[in-house]
Amino acid sequence: MLLVFMLACFESLIGIGLFVSGVFLLGVASYLLSQELISGTQLAISAAAGAMLGDHVGFFFGRFLGPRLHHTRLFIRHADRILKTENMIARWGGIAVPIGRFVPAIRSIVPALLGTSGFAPNRFILIDTLSCATWAGALVLLATGVDKLV
Repeated sequence: MLLVFMLACFESLIGIGLFVSGVFLLGVASYLLSQELISGTQLAISAAAGAMLGDHVGFFFGRFLGPRLHHTRLFIRHADRILKTENMIARWGGIAVPIGRFVPAIRSIVPALLGTSGFAPNRFILIDTLSCATWAGALVLLATGVDKLV
């Protein structure tokens, strides 16, 4: 369970998440389920908790740094992805949270950008909790499906 928690957290963390693939998490989850080392419920709870921790760290990091975040090496290096994500946030607002949760290329930067935008923390926490729970349920379904295929 700790491995699933850590992988989900790393995949969501600003900076680290750009380099950690969800495919690895899916493989680990599928293996753990196939060997009956973890239940689907345990997998979902561990993955959701890890994803929420990573998202919340990113959100509050963005709130703390504010506009200075745009001047970091990471944001400068990924300026095109940042700009597209900011445009999505400006257009969709809070709906950017679940969109970001299900789009790997922007998963780790949406929370930080929402933090810099002044998005309400309570609203973020509510939407993110629901998004992470839904994402974790989808992970269980995918991992179960991969297990049945192999």
